[in-house]
Amino acid sequence: MAPLCRGGYNLVTVSGAVLVDYSALAPDELLRVCIDARDSSAWKEFIRRFNPVIARVSLRIASRFGESRGSIVDDLVQETYLRLYAHDCRLLRSFTSHEPQSLFAYLKVVTSSVAHDYFKARGAEKRKLDATAESLDEATAPSVEVRQGALTSAEKTILIQEIDKKLECLLSPAELKRARLVFWLYYRSGLTAAAIASLPGIGLTTKGVESLLFRLTRSLRESLAIPSSTGPPSRQKGIQSAESF
Repeated sequence: MAPLCRGGYNLVTVSGAVLVDYSALAPDELLRVCIDARDSSAWKEFIRRFNPVIARVSLRIASRFGESRGSIVDDLVQETYLRLYAHDCRLLRSFTSHEPQSLFAYLKVVTSSVAHDYFKARGAEKRKLDATAESLDEATAPSVEVRQGALTSAEKTILIQEIDKKLECLLSPAELKRARLVFWLYYRSGLTAAAIASLPGIGLTTKGVESLLFRLTRSLRESLAIPSSTGPPSRQKGIQSAESF
C-alpha cells in the first residue's frame, strides 16, 4: 500500500486502485467531501468518527429522562442522523467551522436538540394516551351502585369478553395477537408502557407501545361511542384488574 498526495487529499493504492484516505482528513474537510462528493466511503468515515459522540450525548440526555435502555439510545442516534440528512443535509451545510473541534461541538448541540424533542413529543403522546385511557377506564368501570358492591366474577368476565370482541373487530389477524397482549397487560395487569416494551417477544420500544395503546383506546372509544375526557390525566400506569374488571 503506497501513500500518495493529490489535490490536498491523502491517497492510498490498493491492488493498483487509488483510494482517498478519508481517515486523514480534518473534520471540516471530511464534512465537505461527504456533502459534495456523496462518497459512501466518506460517510462511513463520518459515522466511524462522530458516532461515539452522538451516542454519548444521546445516552446522557436519555438518562436525564430516566431512560438508559439501548433501544432508546439507538432510536435517538437514528433520529439524529435523520435530522442531519434531512432537506439535502441542510443542517450540515449550514455548519461553519471555527476551529478543529467545532464540528464535534455542533453535533453535540444537534443531538441534544433531537433528544429533547424526542422526549418532549413522547411526553405529549403519553399525556394523550393517559387522557384517552382514563376515558376508557371511566366508560368500562361499573356504576357507583355496582362499584360499592364490586363486580361479580361473572360480570367481570362478560365485560372483558365484550371489550375483547371489539378488539378482534378493530384489528387485523396479523396484529391481533401482539396488540391484544399489550392492551391487556396495560389495562388488566397494570404494567407501564416501558415495562411492556421490555418483555421478550413484544418487539416494540416504549414509544411504540404507547402509540399502539393510544390507537387502540381511541378506536375503542369511538367504537363504544365514549366521549373524550376533558379532565386532566391522573393515572400513571395501567388499570389494576381488581379495580376495573
